[in-house]
Amino acid sequence: MDFGRTYTKMPKTMQKSSTGRPPGFLVALFAALLALIALDRTAAAPAEKVLVFFGDSLTAGYGLDNPANEAYPALIQARLRAAGLPWRVVNAGLSGETTAGGLRRIDWTLRTPPDLFVLALGANDGLRGISPALMRSNLEEIIERVRRRQPAARIVLAGMQMPPELGPEHAAAFGRVFPEVAKKTGATLIPFLLDGVGGVAELNQGDRIHPNPSGHAIMADTVWKILRPLL
Repeated sequence: MDFGRTYTKMPKTMQKSSTGRPPGFLVALFAALLALIALDRTAAAPAEKVLVFFGDSLTAGYGLDNPANEAYPALIQARLRAAGLPWRVVNAGLSGETTAGGLRRIDWTLRTPPDLFVLALGANDGLRGISPALMRSNLEEIIERVRRRQPAARIVLAGMQMPPELGPEHAAAFGRVFPEVAKKTGATLIPFLLDGVGGVAELNQGDRIHPNPSGHAIMADTVWKILRPLL
């Protein structure tokens, strides 16, 4: 609507008061129309959704100079912005965390209800020789608590593998947990979070365990392939 054209067609006695200003009721009407337009635009904007990454030092970005920008959850946030998708990433990674520790803090984390929840725990269980059966139970309970709190949330489980040096039987039993939990709970599986990164010296820090920025970039690619269809 052309407000200027409409206004100029009004009778001269309606256009200006004796002071040379538009009458007060026209000013109020114009302000009200602008407010309605602004309100309509706000209502039309898509609501921001929440993507929670719940993990250990791999998610927290341990050893990086700037985890807030370099860790793979931050790289996923950058991709979401670039794609114009209204998602906010919450990095709930905690260095040293096991599945038992995650189970203890999951209720606190869920105070921010997620629309999409990525569970990336288990690496420390494997390195510490914790029973795969106990790890499985903890992962299933974490997923169950997310579902009870946020039934509509989509859940992604990030798989992990152990090097055979820790014992081939342990490594095999550990690796089976993630696909089996995903199948039982209906979670979407990332087969191996460190795919293309684990064991590659130039993609990891000096400890050969935690990825460097280049390694996190590859992790972000791995995660994005699974997340993108779910957004």
